[in-house]
Amino acid sequence: AATKLASAEKLMYFCTDQLGLEQDFEQKQMPDGKLLVDGFLLCIDVSRGMNRNFDDQLKFVSNLYNQLAKTKKPIVVVLTKCDEGVERYIRDAHTFALSKKNLQVVETSARSNVNIDLAFSTLVQLIDKSRGKTKIIPYFEALKQQSQQIAAAKDKYEWLVSRIVKNHNETWSNMSRKMQSSSEYQDYVYLEGTQKAKKLFLQHVHRLKQEHIERRRKLYLALLPQAFEALIPDLDEIDHLSCVKVEKLLETKADFLKWFIVLEETPGGATSHIDNVENERIPFDLMETQPAEQLYEAHLEKLRNERKRAEMRRAFKENLETSPFITPGKPWEEARSFIMNEDFYMWLEESVYMDIYSKHQKQIIEKAKEEFQELLLEYSELFYELELDAKPSKEKMGVIQDVLGEEQRFKALQKLQAERDALILKHIHFVYHPTKETCPSCPGCVDSKIEHLISSRFIRPSERNQKNLLSDANIDRINLVILGKDGLARELANEIRALCTNDDKYVIEGKMYELSLRPIEGNVRLPVNSFQTPTFQPHGCLCLYNSKESLSYVVESIEKSRESTIGRRDHHLVHLPLTLILVNKRGDTSGETLHSLIQQGQQIASKLQCVFLDPASAGISYGRNINEKQISQVLKVLLDSKRNLNLVSSTSSIKDLADIDLRIVMCLMCGDPFNADDILLPILQSQ
Repeated sequence: AATKLASAEKLMYFCTDQLGLEQDFEQKQMPDGKLLVDGFLLCIDVSRGMNRNFDDQLKFVSNLYNQLAKTKKPIVVVLTKCDEGVERYIRDAHTFALSKKNLQVVETSARSNVNIDLAFSTLVQLIDKSRGKTKIIPYFEALKQQSQQIAAAKDKYEWLVSRIVKNHNETWSNMSRKMQSSSEYQDYVYLEGTQKAKKLFLQHVHRLKQEHIERRRKLYLALLPQAFEALIPDLDEIDHLSCVKVEKLLETKADFLKWFIVLEETPGGATSHIDNVENERIPFDLMETQPAEQLYEAHLEKLRNERKRAEMRRAFKENLETSPFITPGKPWEEARSFIMNEDFYMWLEESVYMDIYSKHQKQIIEKAKEEFQELLLEYSELFYELELDAKPSKEKMGVIQDVLGEEQRFKALQKLQAERDALILKHIHFVYHPTKETCPSCPGCVDSKIEHLISSRFIRPSERNQKNLLSDANIDRINLVILGKDGLARELANEIRALCTNDDKYVIEGKMYELSLRPIEGNVRLPVNSFQTPTFQPHGCLCLYNSKESLSYVVESIEKSRESTIGRRDHHLVHLPLTLILVNKRGDTSGETLHSLIQQGQQIASKLQCVFLDPASAGISYGRNINEKQISQVLKVLLDSKRNLNLVSSTSSIKDLADIDLRIVMCLMCGDPFNADDILLPILQSQ
């Protein structure tokens, strides 16, 4: 009941969580350790205590109140543990308070955090009369209000968690720091505490993980039928096998690890594989689940149904081939009643049978037409006495049909009379105008085949002369690649163009040549820096260097260009004429002497089997670009090389060694299968 206290050099504590963890919180000491007491909270425990008499407690509280009343300080009676309170004890406590003058009572529960603030604020109002009077709410009414407040705060906090926490791998320490500035987090923690906030967070994370596992599980189950299709597509191999035996069979397959992964820990949700979205292999333990067994049974049933449908298709085709009622041109509506039965309808749609029937009709119609064509050839005498215009009269057509009418090959086209008459007219036209266009076997006509073979394999003299003329015309044009690094190629190209006429013509030994330049300074494997393009066929290459680095670039570029043409038809780049030229280097040589550059250039020229041109051989001093004389010399060498290449290519083909004037008379039935190479090549080679 003392109103003056002293406790020097003691820390102030704001909650019991700070005990033992003082260093983690702000350390604030009490001023001089001296305190003046302004009021008292007189607490009465209204719960049922073990070995405790409430009347004795109330007697003790009454004596204590008498001592406190002497201080003249405000007093508030606080009933504690009302969440476990005994109704009689609460009533007796209120009776005690009523017996005292102006003694207010607040019903509280520290565990439920009900009316705790109200108890202190009531005492503060008694101490400071300027504050508004606090309304005292009974425990159960306050509990109801608090429950509603907690429920609303919980909803807002759960909304906050669901909005911020999207990944089931998030941790409480990271997320709580991110949420602590939000009012939803602060309000709920104030009402329910950090531990309950953490519990709700963990429940949300667990729910996210379960949803993620379920999504992955559905993905694996969706992939399982594809795995079955790839690994066990043969019904004979798995028919009558249980799911357990199929698991052992799957492990023996070569592509097992392409579709499945065997996890050390099960179930799959306990491993990191569930979070690896790039790896869609199916955890093998999934095979032990009921959905996987159902999918396996569905796979078995699918294979059995496919086999049965295939058997039905084969049976239907055999029925078509053996049925005497199926004739060329007979409509499906007429044929259906003769060939269809209930089993067919049970396994396949009618559209499938119609498609099979349509293909079968096409085959037997083509066969019937071929046999009818043979029949017309056998009765050639029927067509001898026709007019020259090859247009038979109605009477003549009637005679032809009467003569052929008893033949089975004629009757086979009974349902296709219009096409049969067209075949007769076409045959008559061929008899009087026998060309490859009117041949009944066109495009299988022997004449067409022989013409195609000769035109594709052998060059006619007129075509050869034309090609030679084109080749000669190309000699007047020189396509030149200029290869160099750090602007060397562009500079030389500009110098050469300055020596040309306005239309890019260059004079060599009194003759005008068209000169096309292609300077290259980058990676020759890129299309933009390629030696050859669809419109540019190089005849030679000038390789420029003025340092060790630029010489290395030239060597690497030549090797890359040659490698890119190996195995291709246009492998002439391997033998492309090259000229290696040492040109000027502006400024200081950086220690590289003229002698060392010449020596290195000669070694590279020997390696590349090309011409080497240095300043001394041209009679000029180091420090100047190559002159017009050198350019003309290089172009003349390339022009001679180009002529030699054209000469070799014009005489290298055995097909062009002699003119062939060949006439072949062949008596073959058009449409008969034969290999034209076997017949013609020995004859052509003997010529």
